[in-house]
Amino acid sequence: MDNTIYFPPSLQRFEPKRMVFSTWVDHLPFAYDLVAAIRPELIVELGVYNGLSFFTFCQSMVEHDIDGVAYGVDCWEGDDHTDAYDDSIYTDVSDHAREYYRGNSYLLRMFFNEALQHFNENSLDLLHIDGLHTYDAVKEDFTNWYPKVKPGGIVLFHDVMAKIKDFGAWKYFEELEKEHDEVFKFNHGFGLGVIRKPGGEPSSEPLLNLLFSKDEETQKRLRQFYVHAGLFLEARRQAAFFRQSRKGNKKGGQGKGKLAAEGDG
Repeated sequence: MDNTIYFPPSLQRFEPKRMVFSTWVDHLPFAYDLVAAIRPELIVELGVYNGLSFFTFCQSMVEHDIDGVAYGVDCWEGDDHTDAYDDSIYTDVSDHAREYYRGNSYLLRMFFNEALQHFNENSLDLLHIDGLHTYDAVKEDFTNWYPKVKPGGIVLFHDVMAKIKDFGAWKYFEELEKEHDEVFKFNHGFGLGVIRKPGGEPSSEPLLNLLFSKDEETQKRLRQFYVHAGLFLEARRQAAFFRQSRKGNKKGGQGKGKLAAEGDG
């Protein structure tokens, strides 16, 4: 088994500034730690919706003093899986970006294929694919955007365990697992797939070494760790809410403890 010692920053300092309803909530500690590990200069997320994952990437960049930029690409109109929605989601996301991440986050309101022209080949350190989840849509997104990822860069796929409706991310990721040497899959929540593009400089980062080790026991323990990390984050969040609620009650009902919940994400 890999004897790498790993002290994740998410357990030491991570308090999400953005907390909204999303199946991505299970993977926030990993997202925060991944950005800290790879220190990306350029991130692109395809499918931002209400921004839970996107702003976790941004927060980690700020709190680890990473000189990088994150682009969120979305039409903010909805699709067959989210249904249509009005401009309030985009307005909320845009306001949050302006308040907390002015200068290192940019929102591109357009189709994914329209955004391709704005990025050079081999330029992305981190690509997150989370748009329409049909097999054909996920395959198209990966096929079109993979050349934009630099050698050694990371690609994330959300919902790789979601075998519901006509979701096909799970099926396409299973095919990629057979084709790529450095690949990992989190099974909890709706699943999260991780691929590292071949090439680039060797990394000494413990998280990357654990992710792409070939030792099954090491990978099993890493999965277990991030299951517990997500539960720990939620327990800490609930405790903070309870403390705020009690504080509000002691003021004679003049205020309620309020967690940073800003919509649906």
